[in-house]
Amino acid sequence: MKTLRILAVDDHEMTMIGYKFILEEIQFEDFKIHVDTAKTYELGKQKIIDSSKSFAYDIIMLDIQLGPANETQAHTGEDLGILARKVVPKSKIVFLSSFSDNYRINSIMKSVNPEGYLVKTEIDENALNDMVHTVMKEPPFYTKKALIAIRTKMANDIPLDDNDKKILYHLSIGTKTKDMIDHISLSLPGIENRKRQLKAIFGVEKQNDQALITEARNRGFI
Repeated sequence: MKTLRILAVDDHEMTMIGYKFILEEIQFEDFKIHVDTAKTYELGKQKIIDSSKSFAYDIIMLDIQLGPANETQAHTGEDLGILARKVVPKSKIVFLSSFSDNYRINSIMKSVNPEGYLVKTEIDENALNDMVHTVMKEPPFYTKKALIAIRTKMANDIPLDDNDKKILYHLSIGTKTKDMIDHISLSLPGIENRKRQLKAIFGVEKQNDQALITEARNRGFI
């Protein structure tokens, strides 16, 4: 019987153990499942790169919000999804996240175009079973809240680029705007303009930087 290989990346170890236990216990007709796990961005990255040299995972399951890889750069499951698309293009990518807002999910759709998105509050044995069958045969697979978010795009549907994400990260660690020019390839006026745009995107135009940080964190960008 064929073995379906799955990689689950989530910084909550008990969550991963739950996925692994459920998936490996489900009785599939055509295959059995083996789940590898990684609880950090760096470990997930290494497993994805290693798989490109030997076997490609059939499905890569990613949480969005992972801990920072180091003190100067924050990484997310979205970054892992982008990496996986490049190095293991045949692997199916599925996000399993607590984030269900329109902006965050549609950002993922643009940057990664995954084969599935499951909101964690909607995940159970049946959802995981259906996800595997659908993703391997006729993707995509979305839980109800994810599908609603995809259908109801935000009016201001502007994706964040690398500079936007770096600005949000440096704001979150207390870097002053004038000092961001040492870390971001924009001029000071350019950074200030991006901050204004970000506040408009996140609906905090008339509020301070802390409001922007809070809203960005709530949506999983920090």
